[in-house]
Amino acid sequence: MAAKDIVAIASGDAQFKTLTKALTAAGLVSTLQGKGPFTVFAPTDAAFAALPKGTLDDLLKPANKAKLTKILTYHVVPGAVLSTGLKSGNVTSVEKTPLKVVVSGGKVTVEGANVVKADIKASNGVIHVIDKVLIPADAK
Repeated sequence: MAAKDIVAIASGDAQFKTLTKALTAAGLVSTLQGKGPFTVFAPTDAAFAALPKGTLDDLLKPANKAKLTKILTYHVVPGAVLSTGLKSGNVTSVEKTPLKVVVSGGKVTVEGANVVKADIKASNGVIHVIDKVLIPADAK
């Protein structure tokens, strides 16, 4: 297993600057530095940039911490699931809303987001990089 935890890997990777900022704003850094294991579907900065104008700034405001936390925990699944262990169907996120995973033709999507890089191993789980920010229906 890798020596760095999920947060250390994300904060050391230039494509996750927005995710790292959001985790800090939501107070989730210590959780994702915890024992886990966790599987994180991690949106890139480009995925956050694709949100409607003003959405991210709004979510990062202290008054919206609960909504931001809900969205971020929707990207986390309990347990360390490598891409070889992913199969089509629903998996329950830490946020408690199921995520629809589709594995087809060697590609994986989660709620319609493409997994663009899989299996970044951390000491407390695994990161799969996705190209879209997932937002649960009740947080839209």
